Amino acid sequence: MANILVVDDELGIRDLLWEILNDEGHNVEVAENAAQARAARLRDRPDLVLLDIWMPDTDGVTLLKEWSASGALTMPVIMMSGHATIDTAVEATKIGALAFLEKPITLQKLLKAVEQGLARGLVRSMAAALPGSTSQPVSETAVAVASSAASQADAGPQAQQSFMLDKPLRESRDEFEKAYFEYHLAKENGSMTRVAEKTGLERTHLYRKLKQLGVDLTRGKRNGG
Repeated sequence: MANILVVDDELGIRDLLWEILNDEGHNVEVAENAAQARAARLRDRPDLVLLDIWMPDTDGVTLLKEWSASGALTMPVIMMSGHATIDTAVEATKIGALAFLEKPITLQKLLKAVEQGLARGLVRSMAAALPGSTSQPVSETAVAVASSAASQADAGPQAQQSFMLDKPLRESRDEFEKAYFEYHLAKENGSMTRVAEKTGLERTHLYRKLKQLGVDLTRGKRNGG
């Protein structure tokens, strides 16, 4: 499940995309103009944005430039339009857009673009978790991320776990999140308070998340002891 922001001034398009993506299990928020999109971007930190190019107040390309210049383009953005030229699509891609969808958007193309966009976002998240990630190239098919507590216990502190991205997105996300939390539990000697502070989660939410992922809550304490 991902948080997806749909930005389009046409009510019919917003409603259709909301319905499709909601049926796919995603949390979907809609915005009808750039002002609402800015507010949603700050409030919810979406995993993916579907952004219309032609809007009455500020067009999508201008908003994309704004996000890029301010460092707010931290999520994949897929541009949409029924009237854009090739030059406009190329310009958006150069600024940082992941893909371009031409309206009317078919269901197959939409779902494929969303899946690819979320996978790209997952790659970025994994890369960001790597120590010294700025110097390590990121593969589109496999990403080496920070050692989990289990890897550290079995193979030493230099061990790394690889995640193949040719599997369902939710499965890859769960594997990464489990390794991510195990890593922080080991680093903080099993302290839920410090892990909550490091990960930005409330303790009750963190505990529920760890149980859901099947994380061994005693491993960090054993390693630290």
